[in-house]
Amino acid sequence: MDLSIPLTGRRVLVIGTAVSARRVVARCAVEGADVRLVPAHSLPPLTGRFRRPAADLVVWVEGDTGIRARLEQECRRLGIWFTAESPVTPVPRGHVTLVGGGPGDPDLMTVAGRRALADADVVLFDRLAPREDLERWAPGAELIDVGKTPGHHAVPQHEIEALMVHHALRGLRVVRLKGGDPFVFGRGGEEVAACRAAGVPVSVVPGVTSAISVPGSVGIPVTHREISRSFTVVSGHAPFSENELTHLAGIGGTLVVLMGVNTLPHLVAGLRRNGMGAEVPLAIVERGFSESQRTTVTDLGGVLAELGRVQPRSPAVIVIGEVVRQRPGGETAWDTEAARAVAAFAS
Repeated sequence: MDLSIPLTGRRVLVIGTAVSARRVVARCAVEGADVRLVPAHSLPPLTGRFRRPAADLVVWVEGDTGIRARLEQECRRLGIWFTAESPVTPVPRGHVTLVGGGPGDPDLMTVAGRRALADADVVLFDRLAPREDLERWAPGAELIDVGKTPGHHAVPQHEIEALMVHHALRGLRVVRLKGGDPFVFGRGGEEVAACRAAGVPVSVVPGVTSAISVPGSVGIPVTHREISRSFTVVSGHAPFSENELTHLAGIGGTLVVLMGVNTLPHLVAGLRRNGMGAEVPLAIVERGFSESQRTTVTDLGGVLAELGRVQPRSPAVIVIGEVVRQRPGGETAWDTEAARAVAAFAS
């Protein structure tokens, strides 16, 4: 909206149709307003008993321009805020946008991603995508949870793709909101292929990947001058073959493992077996960018003992390589905030 005012408890009169004004109505309701929607040709009086204004704010979305001019003048006379919003415009053909939501912090959602959500009619979102503010970011959109947890896919991948295509073929704007970046172990390529096979226009909004941002949040750079000139990102979802372990042990640089908590003992044993030294540092960063973020720093020789003590859980990013030594000593800023939050809650 053009006005930046708190709407909690305010009476808001929205002028338009249910279709054209649905996002405005939804956004005002989410912000706590008492919302009334009327078409321009059925405007109620703007004053009630004792000439008291019947609304605190009038939002014009759609209608006759002559009525709009008279209404704006009347609002000015009565001291009622008046603003205008663009209506939801119908599209002749649906569209799918894959949006990378970043590592979880709402502030790391891109501007392009937020813009796509604001225009969405349907949002299919993942477990690790930023979701707490979805009603506000995608006002009036249908929100569908298709998130997967380790070992449990409530909505199989082929059904997610079918849902995307189904809604797009209805002429709707569909956003597929994913954690991190859609093309970093997010099956984004499969979803783009499904849309193209069905003749549905599709675009991609990249996201901040946890492979770089989560280590960075605790002061671990994935590359560092004179220490590591490359980094390799792998999925630890399934155990590696012996050929893969041989390659990873000899590739050099930094190794970043996503979805690898459960297979970490297998990976460590394979790297050691193929010549990687016990002194190579290793960090596990759990629940990146959350209040419960936790970082465990050890090395290949000591990590198995640490696993029994700290019992790390997904989501976590594992970093193996000399860059781990660049992490500042003691607590990081995020660790400190988490500790304070926990202490405050406990007290």
